[in-house]
Amino acid sequence: MGEVTVSGLRVVREIALTGSFTAAARLLGYSQPAISRQVAAMETATGSALFLREGRGVRLTPAGAVVMDHAGRILAGVEALHQDLSALDDRLSGRIKLGAFPAATAVLVPLAMARLRTEHPGLEVTLAEGPTPTLLRQLRARRLTLAVIGAGAGLPDYDLSGLGQEIVSAGGLCVAVPAGHRLANTDTVPVAELAGETWIAGSGTGGDPQFQAWPTLADPVVGHAVRGWPARLGLVAAGLGVCLVPEVAALSIPAGVTTVDVDDPAWLGRSTVAVTPPDPDAETAAVVAALRHAGEEIRHRRRNPARPGT
Repeated sequence: MGEVTVSGLRVVREIALTGSFTAAARLLGYSQPAISRQVAAMETATGSALFLREGRGVRLTPAGAVVMDHAGRILAGVEALHQDLSALDDRLSGRIKLGAFPAATAVLVPLAMARLRTEHPGLEVTLAEGPTPTLLRQLRARRLTLAVIGAGAGLPDYDLSGLGQEIVSAGGLCVAVPAGHRLANTDTVPVAELAGETWIAGSGTGGDPQFQAWPTLADPVVGHAVRGWPARLGLVAAGLGVCLVPEVAALSIPAGVTTVDVDDPAWLGRSTVAVTPPDPDAETAAVVAALRHAGEEIRHRRRNPARPGT
């Protein structure tokens, strides 16, 4: 095996999360040829192809999945090294006003805030929950330091001109089903398996992106439409239907409910994005990093559930 580099691991990770060389290049600030060179170098170093090109995107090969799995841990270790060194003289302090859409406040944002309390005790983070249009207005008016929003297929094309953006989770959507459901013990299901299901949909006002049925299903059956997540998941637990859940909130599901991922080539996906002023300061950058780590932790915990008693 040749030399595996930190930059190469970072490139592989971003491509895997976004499903696109172009998107990874944009997020990392690389040119397209530079991204391709990094991937080629990593494939030479590992002696294996890491991605399969298909349609408008790419997916990991089995070897790529192994590299991706190790990349998360290695990059987290490098980040921890930098943080431990920085902590020797951590001067980050002040107040951070963090706004987030409701699903992100279930798990993602609390995990990030807990991390910040440990790593940067001088930062005081306050949380505001609200619909995305409101969060973006407050960010532009400087009533928020940064905002966490959903972006991607099926959501409005929000005006983010002049603002900084960073994907903190590319987990997208999963489906919550009752624990005794025929799909409950399956990690990933073909989208065709969802045909005929009764859906518990979201309803609300104020510009919230609402979660209806799986986006590519034709003529889905909606059994109930309720505003709050507790009501939606309560109806699912009672066996009255299934519902969409963003992966960033999947760890918050109650007893009697489980989540499954969906294999749907027609679905372009969604991401959770941290939106900041164009030149975020060190304090804001620390919050974005904590959100990104929280997104990685959610994905790892979903794919590696703890055994009973652990």
